Amino acid sequence: MTEKSKQPCWYVIHTYSGYENKVKDTLEKSVENNGMQDLIFDVRVPVEDVVEIRNGKRVKSQRKVYPGYVLVHMIETSESWYVVRNTRGVTGFVGPDSKPVALTQEEVDMMLNSESKSIDFSFAIGERVRILSGPLENFSGVVEDIDTIRGTVTVKVEMFFGREQSVKLDLDKVEKED
Repeated sequence: MTEKSKQPCWYVIHTYSGYENKVKDTLEKSVENNGMQDLIFDVRVPVEDVVEIRNGKRVKSQRKVYPGYVLVHMIETSESWYVVRNTRGVTGFVGPDSKPVALTQEEVDMMLNSESKSIDFSFAIGERVRILSGPLENFSGVVEDIDTIRGTVTVKVEMFFGREQSVKLDLDKVEKED
């Protein structure tokens, strides 16, 4: 392999699923042990902050945005290619014939700046849910709409004397009925 580029670029490597952090740690140790800090600058596993609803409470956690993939910021040379490619858990570079293809700056920005926060919930439109708190606590209803951007759910609740009313609630204020 020839000296392709003297400019550092971001590349995507494919790993065994679930081994992303182990590959990152191993690759960083290899770079340090082989004195390659002038060729391989950064290794990242893109993650996003996620808010999940568990037992009616919001729980923050992190989730891998691209499972099975790791980003490497490096100058592509035969030495850097060899170190990355022969790291335990790496199955190859993403590109034709496993040859590294540099990402554009727009792709890098999109992959590394995943500011989107998503909320996981266990119900869908049309399913029955129970209201966990507020003036309608313990009332049941049917999900009409879910707004993940605002973190709300619209539930049609049967009120007094069979009259139905739609109410908008926070996602963490309802849970799926068993």
